[in-house]
Amino acid sequence: MKDPLIILIVILAIVIVWRGPKTLPQIGRMLGRGVKEARREAAEIKVDIHKDEGATTTIAAPVAPAAAPVAPTTPVTGPPGSGAPGPGGPGPA
Repeated sequence: MKDPLIILIVILAIVIVWRGPKTLPQIGRMLGRGVKEARREAAEIKVDIHKDEGATTTIAAPVAPAAAPVAPTTPVTGPPGSGAPGPGGPGPA
């Protein structure tokens, strides 16, 4: 990409020829006001974002403590004759 300064100089020359040198200060004032307003809005947005981030961290719901594990009510046994507990369910009756 070309040098931005050269591009701005060419645009300025075109504006001077198109609008005339007497209106150049007015155009500069309008551009300055626009840049000032854009900076002000950007600063307000940054402040709002920081306020929102701070609000979400302070409003977070408390976390309940973890409950103790509950013991199963029916015994789990392995296959018949193995003598080892396992996922086989209740043995034969």
